[in-house]
Amino acid sequence: MNDGFLGYQRAKGLVGIRNKVAILSSVVCVNNVAQQISNKLENSIAITHPLGCGQFGPDFTYTIRTLVGLASNPNIYGIVIIGLGCENLTSKLLANQIKRSKKPVDFFNVQDIQGGTIAAIEKGIKIGKKMTAEANEIKREPYDFSNLVLGLECGGSDSISGITANPAVGIVSDKIVKLGGTSILPEFTEWIGTEHLLMKRANNKEVAEKIKSALDNFLENIMKIGIDFRGIQPTPGNIQGGLSTIEEKSLGTITKAGKAPIQGILNYSERPKGKGLWLMIEPGLDVESMTGLAAAGAHVIIMTTGRGTPVGNLVSPVIKICGNPKTCDWMRCNIDVDASKIITENKRVEDIADTLWQKLKNTCNGDKIQAEILGFDEIAIWRVRGTFPFSLE
Repeated sequence: MNDGFLGYQRAKGLVGIRNKVAILSSVVCVNNVAQQISNKLENSIAITHPLGCGQFGPDFTYTIRTLVGLASNPNIYGIVIIGLGCENLTSKLLANQIKRSKKPVDFFNVQDIQGGTIAAIEKGIKIGKKMTAEANEIKREPYDFSNLVLGLECGGSDSISGITANPAVGIVSDKIVKLGGTSILPEFTEWIGTEHLLMKRANNKEVAEKIKSALDNFLENIMKIGIDFRGIQPTPGNIQGGLSTIEEKSLGTITKAGKAPIQGILNYSERPKGKGLWLMIEPGLDVESMTGLAAAGAHVIIMTTGRGTPVGNLVSPVIKICGNPKTCDWMRCNIDVDASKIITENKRVEDIADTLWQKLKNTCNGDKIQAEILGFDEIAIWRVRGTFPFSLE
């Protein structure tokens, strides 16, 4: 297909590029139970996390929304939720919200089953086998890219990223938007110093004002606890990679979002309210960021990395693109697209964008990228009160 891919039909007009069954723990206490169930099921994943008990306020809201979002991602066929039975983030609460996606959902609590964890694992395997058999009956069908949600990420940035890999990603992001799809740029703290450029691209005055006020409020609140954020960024790794200021880092970050108009600004793990390019509030932490993107419905994430990073995501494949010749050589097993040819072979950014576009199409059609092959599938949920004194909510 010239402008499409082969995906899996989902309810409510959605399409998946993967067809997995998720075993989801509602609370940290049953992570091992969920993992052992998943280990016995073909084409399943265990979504586990260190949270789910004793949370309140924004952290509780973020945890629920993120877990529900991950389970509702179109790459997931169905979900088995494992609870303990005494936590405040219950399996039933998650199930009721995930059911809105019209996916197959089942749930139970370990404390409600005679026989404890051994019996619970047996029960989960039985439910999971039925669900995976149903998933295997679904065949890929042709869809166009208006159905795709693309996540944009960078990690281990260096001075080369902003002139090689990042602008190539920007071209691909613009193409997705032009074809009627959706693209999401997170890494909120890495917009600092470039907010005036983002505001010019806002779809309307209200969106522009939200971009400015979000960053102003963040910097004001963090100063109140005695922290100058400009003294934290760039990170030590960024500095070693040649970045000198937060503004320089931010210019590279926003380049990944191309030139498309900005439709709005989302809270962490919130789903876009329409097509086009969206911004997401997120603190610039790679694993938390990609978890938020997957929870927001991103089918696939493109991650640029200058110094190299192996991380991936359980739900959404993470395509790695690197513009640093040394990193592409030293960490070749982690890199999917070599953008360093812009430097070593005088390739144009547009040439690398064409290569990246083909890699994206192949990934959507089922080809595994390096993070999937190597088994990197990290999940982490942003704890807003524990790390950053700021939220839109």
